[in-house]
Amino acid sequence: MEPVSSFPLFTIVFSLFSGVLCFLLRGRIAKHYTIVYELVLIGMVTAVLLYTVKNGMAFTYTMGEFSAPWGNEIRAGVLESVMALLFMVVMFCSVAAGHRFVNMDIDESKINLYYAELNLMTAALMSIIWTNDIFSGYVFVEILTLTSCGILIVRELGRTTLAAVRYMILNLLGSGLFLLGVVLLYTMTGHLLMEPMQRTIASLSWNPDVMPTLIMAVGILTIGLSIKSGLFPFHYWMPDTYGWATPTSAAILSSLVSKAYIFLLFKIYYRAIGINVFERMPIRNILLVLGICGIIAGSWSAIRSNNINRMVAFSSAAQIGYIYMGLGLGGISGYTAALFHILVHAITKSQLFLTTPHLAEVSGESLLFKELQGSGRRNRDAGVFFTISALSMIGIPIFAGFSSKLLFGQAAMGHGNKKLILVMLALAVSSMLNALYFIRTVIRIYTDDPRNHVKTRHRPDYIPSMLVLTGCNLFLGLFSWVTAGLIQTGLSMFG
Repeated sequence: MEPVSSFPLFTIVFSLFSGVLCFLLRGRIAKHYTIVYELVLIGMVTAVLLYTVKNGMAFTYTMGEFSAPWGNEIRAGVLESVMALLFMVVMFCSVAAGHRFVNMDIDESKINLYYAELNLMTAALMSIIWTNDIFSGYVFVEILTLTSCGILIVRELGRTTLAAVRYMILNLLGSGLFLLGVVLLYTMTGHLLMEPMQRTIASLSWNPDVMPTLIMAVGILTIGLSIKSGLFPFHYWMPDTYGWATPTSAAILSSLVSKAYIFLLFKIYYRAIGINVFERMPIRNILLVLGICGIIAGSWSAIRSNNINRMVAFSSAAQIGYIYMGLGLGGISGYTAALFHILVHAITKSQLFLTTPHLAEVSGESLLFKELQGSGRRNRDAGVFFTISALSMIGIPIFAGFSSKLLFGQAAMGHGNKKLILVMLALAVSSMLNALYFIRTVIRIYTDDPRNHVKTRHRPDYIPSMLVLTGCNLFLGLFSWVTAGLIQTGLSMFG
């Protein structure tokens, strides 16, 4: 066994160790340690990606060398490696770009606790990506939920406490439903590892007496993860959760946590249920409809917002709708579009949430639109990076958002006229709504302010991270075929 085959496990173990270690370190040392260790993880994940691409096959790592049904496995293929690399790059940029606001928003005695929670969250994210066991997925979903609440409530504002409590209640509801679905699947199959479960379900699914119970189990599981990821109509926790968190937390929660839940759901559909069995279920059509409803509802709520962070948060609800729309379309093209949009949204939303506090900083520390007028002139760097992300969300060519919407359009072509018309209308309407609230915001931040806010000095320490995210955005926009090809290669290994 080559050393690279143990890297996925090491990303989990190293993150768990780092979480414990940061409890013992001082805040500033914990921050530097976290940044360095995340760079190490990026190197490891890159090595796994290159290894799986070169060999053209996935590999599994069996814990303790015990085979099914007692053993626990992690699995690494091209698709998992792409997701893990994207997650680690966004995590690194979020920590590196937002550390100054962490120091401002969090009590000095709790900064090391904050970085410890981020490292434990990284362990959960890596575990969800690599796991080949449905129950291990549940365990790390719970760890992800607890650490998410922790990085919210550590700011100790009244609104963050309320947001954390609301987030916890809804996520525990989602976790309970997810666990119930797992229990039902285990009762039917006797397996928790994904591949043995899929083989058993494949034989059971042709029994007309079993299929309704199977649909119920998958439906309950789907509802649980839909609540946790913010699918319409479960998205109303997003504005307070993202809007009142410190910028690093908002970027990570919106870009990574919700996407991890969706990726786990997709893995269960594809590897535990079996994609052929899943596509025979009515759940797929329900996801398509709810995804489109989420696109419109999230965009409409964003238009009505008077606060830039709430606008970006509701926009996140709309982008979650895109991903579920792709899952609802189905087929290789639909799944490729959905997974590609996970990458696009993670990069773009993290950049938006990391940029808005710099615009507020030169606007009397206010996130209200009426106070932000001219902020793009007072802080030109933040204005440029916000504009790039906004143009990507609208779907302007050369940016990632354009390639994403193009993939959704191409995916719809392979279906009947009804779905084609429905998806094309959703894309057209959502693009117009995106343009309405993002272009309105860009115009506002570049319009001269008659109150003549004083231009304040700002440290450019966040610029390198913004350049990395901008480079990723342009790469996905200009070379989308490379990433889409990797996703499709990963899907071919996923069966």
